[in-house]
Amino acid sequence: MDKGFLKAGNPRTLLAAFLYFDVSFMVWVLLGPLGISISHDLHLNAGQKGFLVAIPVLAGALLRVVAGALVDHFGARRVAIGMQTLVIVGLAATWAAAPHTYAGLFPVALVLGVAGASFAVALPLASGWYPPQYQGTALGIAGAGNSGTALASLFAPGLAVLYGWVNVLGLATLPLLAVLIAFLFLAKEPPRRHPGNGIVAWLPVLKTNDCWALMFFYGVTFGGFVGLASFLTIYFNDQYGLAPAVAGSCTALVVFVGSFVRPLGGALADRIGGDRALSILYGIAAIIFAIIGVGLPTIWLAFPAFFLGMVTLGLGNGAVFQLVPTRFPRQIGILTGLVGMSGGVGGFYLASSLGAARQATGSYGPGFLAFALISLIALGWVSLCHRRWKAASPAQSSSLDELSAA
Repeated sequence: MDKGFLKAGNPRTLLAAFLYFDVSFMVWVLLGPLGISISHDLHLNAGQKGFLVAIPVLAGALLRVVAGALVDHFGARRVAIGMQTLVIVGLAATWAAAPHTYAGLFPVALVLGVAGASFAVALPLASGWYPPQYQGTALGIAGAGNSGTALASLFAPGLAVLYGWVNVLGLATLPLLAVLIAFLFLAKEPPRRHPGNGIVAWLPVLKTNDCWALMFFYGVTFGGFVGLASFLTIYFNDQYGLAPAVAGSCTALVVFVGSFVRPLGGALADRIGGDRALSILYGIAAIIFAIIGVGLPTIWLAFPAFFLGMVTLGLGNGAVFQLVPTRFPRQIGILTGLVGMSGGVGGFYLASSLGAARQATGSYGPGFLAFALISLIALGWVSLCHRRWKAASPAQSSSLDELSAA
């Protein structure tokens, strides 16, 4: 770790952002690891399973825009405390109500979506303490909190077998409460915060090509990551006949590695540029998921492929968010919300499309092949952006900064 980085910001707040992000993501994707038990209890088909685990992902995506705007107005620390409290209360109420119908799980999905919106809070909390040269590393460390998705995959399937999936929702409030208490003591509001103007501030940003490019890039990298994190336990169980606990452990391992390489992706982007890093990573992702889509007959072949795929997507997540403060230095909160929203939408697409592909064709292959094609499209777009940004004059960059300040 660079000594300059350790002295440049606030390590306690960075740790608080990581912990908050970690437990929030743990509960955000909880329906995926619980999906095997839920589907057996409620007799769900493949399409219903895919849609169910995708709903919290979409809800979190949409709520990230709201969370990003709230951060610009009230500060990341205050918003984090309020959102964490809301999730704890919502999960406790769900556990008490004990829903046992497919429709009854939709309110649960909305509560979990609030946890997913933590992305737009944790990253500005960390980013506001660090100078531009360390943005990729700081955001990568905070963003490694998406490892919480692995914790859900590791523990939830086994706990559901022992205690029932409804009780697992209640147990999830315990780590949330512990982290909230730690957060109150560790986190400090960043010194650099630029108050936003609500929806008025979003419109000029949405008119820029860079905003839509970053949204699409993250929709592929993080969408792939969270979509797989939500669905792989079900996939491994259905495709290869793994027991729920074993399927969850396999998912947890690939998600862990995808989470913890995210800081490396940010550091790589700091060194060679986020656009160059993404050009390499999208090409690799397209190859890997095309191979998975064609079909791998055993778990011994599939597991290494998903392992490498998650490493690639995790590095890409860090690389994309190195570009956010670089292209929009004065509206990180809004951009984090917009870009984070697109990542969640990408995750909703992947998880639901895999279930739909299985329901319609009897195979998950078409869903993975479509994702490989989307990765190729991202490779072409980031290549175009690289040439445009390289050719941009300082005057154009100044204009972008002025737009971000509007």
